[in-house]
Amino acid sequence: MLHSARIMKRRFWHSLLAVLLGNAVYFAVSPKLPYRAQHRPFELDWGLAVDFWLCLVFYGLLAGVKWFRSGRGK
Repeated sequence: MLHSARIMKRRFWHSLLAVLLGNAVYFAVSPKLPYRAQHRPFELDWGLAVDFWLCLVFYGLLAGVKWFRSGRGK
């Protein structure tokens, strides 16, 4: 496998895991969120923004863990 294909595959799994974790957390806490932060199906609303933000947070956390485990965090 080419080096670039390996990197792309790794990034895909990193992104997928971030999205799955972000969505899991969002839908777990969604009923406790204010009404405006709850997503309504087939609408562009603040709930989507909150969900997207959580996915970004998990993407950053996973990148931080990867960076720390690679030895650059010392």
